[in-house]
Amino acid sequence: MSETITELDIDGIKDMIPHRAPMLLIDRVREIVINKSAIGVKAVSNGEPFFRGHFPDYPIMPGVLIIEAMAQTAACVACITLGEETRGKLVFFTTIENARFRKPVRPGDLLELHVEKVAAKGPLWKFKGIAKVSGKMVSNAAFSAMIVDPGK
Repeated sequence: MSETITELDIDGIKDMIPHRAPMLLIDRVREIVINKSAIGVKAVSNGEPFFRGHFPDYPIMPGVLIIEAMAQTAACVACITLGEETRGKLVFFTTIENARFRKPVRPGDLLELHVEKVAAKGPLWKFKGIAKVSGKMVSNAAFSAMIVDPGK
């Protein structure tokens, strides 16, 4: 049976992963099931730095940042699962596959990032993710990441 942790707030996220503004793209992680899944949450605001150039007259969250937000949520799952073993380490993308972008994500949207572990072998973890706004899928992808000690 998998253990469920209710939620990580922004401080808990910062404890898990090294990302900081403007690259920290999740505000909360909820419904975390150790070694299995979680839902990341991003409140998309008009003040996001990427909206200044993407696009000023019709702001849309770049798809690559949606995938990055999924990966940050997945990194929290890996870090919670492995515990102290991940302290001081980084999580790097190794693949992004079958990414699809179905609807734009705009200021005022509450982006939910549903991630599920597909496999893990040593430092390599594979996930699938679905991004939703108001319960409707806006993006999905499969991706892999490797836990790396930057000092080695």
